[in-house]
Formats: sequence, C-alpha cells, structure tokens
Amino acid sequence: MMPGKLVVPSLLALICFVIVSCSTPASQPQPDVTITAQSTTTEHQLPVVIHYLTVQQETEGWPLIIGNLTREYQATHPNVEWKYENYPQTDLVQRIQLLAGSDSLPFMFNYESGAPLRDLAASGKVLELEQTFKELGIYDRLNPGAVSLLKNLVGGSGLYALPLELNIEGFWYNKQIFAEHNLAVPTTWDELLAVADKLHQAGIQPFAVSGLQKWPLTRLINGYVMRVYGYDVMSRVVNGELKVTDAGFIAAAQIVQDMAMKGYFGQGVNTLDYAPAQDLFLQGRAAMYYMGSWALRDFNNPELNKIGIDNIGFFNIPLVEGGVGTLNDYSINAGLTTSFSQKEFSRNPQGYGEWMKAVFSAYGDRAMSELGMITGFTVSQIPDNVSPLTRLTVAEIDNVKNGAPWFEAYFNARTQAVATDNVQLLVTGDMSPEEYMAELQKAIDEQLP
Repeated sequence: MMPGKLVVPSLLALICFVIVSCSTPASQPQPDVTITAQSTTTEHQLPVVIHYLTVQQETEGWPLIIGNLTREYQATHPNVEWKYENYPQTDLVQRIQLLAGSDSLPFMFNYESGAPLRDLAASGKVLELEQTFKELGIYDRLNPGAVSLLKNLVGGSGLYALPLELNIEGFWYNKQIFAEHNLAVPTTWDELLAVADKLHQAGIQPFAVSGLQKWPLTRLINGYVMRVYGYDVMSRVVNGELKVTDAGFIAAAQIVQDMAMKGYFGQGVNTLDYAPAQDLFLQGRAAMYYMGSWALRDFNNPELNKIGIDNIGFFNIPLVEGGVGTLNDYSINAGLTTSFSQKEFSRNPQGYGEWMKAVFSAYGDRAMSELGMITGFTVSQIPDNVSPLTRLTVAEIDNVKNGAPWFEAYFNARTQAVATDNVQLLVTGDMSPEEYMAELQKAIDEQLP
C-alpha cells in the first residue's frame, strides 16, 4: 500500500487503533457521540456543503454514519447541506481525475489510497489532514497505526485521506466443514494445499474466489510472496531491490495457477463476481474464503450468512518453508479511503472545520456501536452487542506486528492493469507464471524513475 516500509506498530499501538481499552473504569466519563459542536455567527452566514462522492450506498457504511452525524449537526447549523452522490468504483479513478482536471472536486470523495492519491496530492488539490486535525484538536481521534499506513502510501508526504475503516485480510473458513473432515487449521502453504486437496477429493469446493473482480486472485499471489520475502516485499519491488521475475514470485504465480487448474476455485472463476463468490462461502458451498475484514458487515447479516456467525473461523496467511515472513505479519489496509478538496475547504475553513471536528470526534464510536465496524478511529469501549466474529477480528488485530499492503498498492494505473488483467489469463493457463511475471516486471520498469 505504500512506497517505503510499512510497519504497523506493536500490540499496544494496534490496540489503540481499534479500541482505547475495553477495561475503561465504569466511573470514567464516556465520550458523548451526539453532535454538540458550538456554532458562530460567521458559520451561519457562510454555506457548508458536505458533498460526498462515494462508492457506497447512502444506507450503508461510511455514508450512513457520516450522514447521520451530519443530520444531527444540521439541527443547530442550518447553513450545512448534506449532498450524497454515489459513483461506481470501476470508474472512480477516472471520474476523480476528470473532476480534479476541471478544478471541481467535491468536498469529500473516495479515491485509491496508493499511487493515484499520491499524484493527486502532489497537485495541491487535496487537503492535508494531519495539520488540519491538529488545529481542530481532534488528531488524537486517529489511530497512530492507521495514520502511519496512509502516510506511507503517499511516500510520507502527508496525511491526505481518512481511515474510515480498518481491515486485516486472511482466510475465513467453515468450522463445521473442517470438523466433519477432521481438518486442522493450516499454518503453512503446504498444509493449506493439502487441506484443499482433501476437500476437493470429497466433492467440496475448497475456495470461493471472485475472478471477475481480479484482485482476489492477485491477493493470493501477494500472500505467498509476503511469506517468502517478508511484509515489505512490494515496497522492495518498487524500490528496485527485488524483481517479480525472482524465484519466489514465479513460485507464487505457479501455485495460484495450479490451484485454479485443479478446480480448487470451482468452475468459471473468471466469471464469478464478488457477491456470488461470497454467497458460496456464506451458504456453505465453499470451505474457505480469502477476504478482508470489511466482509464482517455481511457476515454479521443473518439474511446473507446462512452458516451462522459461530461457524466462521479465521486464520492468517500460512507460512512458506524457508521464507522470512511470520504469522505476526498481516495484510492490512484502510479500505477505500476518503479525501477532501483543498479548494472547497478554503472557501470556509471555520465552517467546514467545525463540522469535521463534530463529526470525526464521534465517528469511531458511532461506527462501532451502529454497525460493529472497525475503523481507523479510536473507540472508547466495544459495545456489548458487538458480534463474536467482530470480537474475534479485534483479537486477531491484537496479534499484528507488521502490516503489508495489497499487491498493487505501489503500482501506477497501467501497472495495476497489467497485474489484474493478466491474472485472469494466468488462472486459465493461457499465460505461464514466467510470462505473467515478465509482463508485470516490464510494466514496473516503465513505472520506475
């Protein structure tokens, strides 16, 4: 996810970027998550248009929480307008680039938090949030590990996005299927493949994978190489220290190709979209599912999850014999982040700043209490009604020592396309592992200065 090394701080830092201690004394006052920010005459005289261009629906995730908090704020700030705009993620980067080119970015917008955001920030069109939040007195609401992650993604040039969610990635598995077939949770790739083979022989699809989305396939390649070379493997690639034509990368591509060719991903993997792939797992028709913890929103929904929350387990990416990666290294990300227009903020810094202070002081608590969502904001205490699966994920985050970004995090748009488009050819056998990595290395070489 970033140029340079990403080191998510150790246990104590990670605990603080999910919760501020679950053992807070009962007598200690808890933060009021109802909007109570003070207003001024100047604020009421100038418009504050909270125009949010986002890939999520207004009734879910970040827009739901921010929208609810904004409507509370509007009760005492009639100059504030909430304007929601939905846009498909497949066209998001192009749309934001067009808006930036015409100097008409909305106040808030989703964007890719790697190289695309770094380039946009360099143009001066994106609000730097570290200094802004410090001036507003709410910088301590951001979790240090999440801040480090996002700053490193743009080469350490500043904080240009908010971590409205925080995710670890790994393998979710069906406990009942594992128990029925006497399968132990794998800790190495050899064990993982042995489990997959046993399931396949028993007529059970081992993995649910959306090849149509492409990135779930490259995530598997990434998982293998981070166990061979370590959590900082992809930053070393874009720094020229490693080449994706090296043996460990070829081995990763070969393993993913073999998994597909042996039928471990089922039939027609490249035509399977995100939701149908997830349904395979949640309906008990696939035993394992590699995905980020953002999927908790659907796992916690009984209308979607037919196997039950208590029947889902999690294990980190297995180790590779002879590799330097450890089980304390996790693939971690802040999801699709949200950035802000420098131009729009400058129209009314006081008005927009007071809105930001009110909303983002309360965001972490409200997201956890209303949606059970883990974010990059501090939370005073995990509510009693949070699901066991969410608690399991929080406990898993406690184990994180080092964080690794996703496979394409450091790639520019062209290199990303080479990685994701060609992986579909890889899993059908129309491109060899050597050819796949050679084409990718060529794109990386063209990207490097």
